[in-house]
Amino acid sequence: MASNKSNSNPMSAVGARPKRKTPVKRKPTKKKGKKSNTWAQIKWVVIITFFVGIGIWFGISFKEGIRYFFSGGSKAEGKSIYDVRTVEVLDRHDDMLVGFDVSHYQGVIDWKAVDSVAGKTSLDFVFIRATMGKNGIDKAFKLNWKGARANHFIRGAYHYYRPDENSTEQAENFIKNVKISEGDFPPVLDIEDMPKEQSMENLRKGLQNWIKLVEDHYKVKPILYSGENFYTHHLKDWFPDHILWIANYNFFVEEIKPEWHFWQFTEKGVIEGIDGKVDLNIYNGSKADIRELLVP
Repeated sequence: MASNKSNSNPMSAVGARPKRKTPVKRKPTKKKGKKSNTWAQIKWVVIITFFVGIGIWFGISFKEGIRYFFSGGSKAEGKSIYDVRTVEVLDRHDDMLVGFDVSHYQGVIDWKAVDSVAGKTSLDFVFIRATMGKNGIDKAFKLNWKGARANHFIRGAYHYYRPDENSTEQAENFIKNVKISEGDFPPVLDIEDMPKEQSMENLRKGLQNWIKLVEDHYKVKPILYSGENFYTHHLKDWFPDHILWIANYNFFVEEIKPEWHFWQFTEKGVIEGIDGKVDLNIYNGSKADIRELLVP
């Protein structure tokens, strides 16, 4: 028999209403108005205008290089964007002399085939690496030195300076291996690297010592080669009176600076008779001017 149990919830007996849930407040959604659409349109107009402007500037500034790039047919086979700048720079300096520099990295050079850049600009001079540090000798120096003279290039020999090696031994290495003749460039000191084992002050003293020893031997003041930033920050105030050969490959640097005697403007040059890329240089003057630099 079932038992008669009372309701355990007293509220149900009187029909109480259930408790209401607190409504969740919703954040009002922002409607995109005409103002935001206008700013978006302005942004895209500015972006498009910027890139169109860049394209127009590039087309005007590098018109000769672009013409060369697309010459000889619809495809620019074997050419690169670097050739655009090379041809443009050469066109802007068509009243100056053009040269190149080589080392054993260029392999065996067919000197008889070397005559121009891009088939349009004749070559007049060449700098050839001779020595490196206190005992390094470029493997191709003797062959290149003879080849340049035999093919009527104005030639110059350069020494790659190792900043942590003895400067006197480096000067002796160059003097021992390089015989300069009448009509050659003065010796060239190539300094590009920061020292790791000595201060910049001691490096500069070593460079001054190398220059003095080499100048005393050859009776002519050496040419100084370096990158523009390195020269400006570390050498300019200590070597103000030297013939300068400055490297700057910046794509947007289009003109040689008045204080530069030589400008190495690219390392991506292409020359008939030389395998691979070659450094190209411009001399800031004429044939009459360059004669005054040469060894008498």
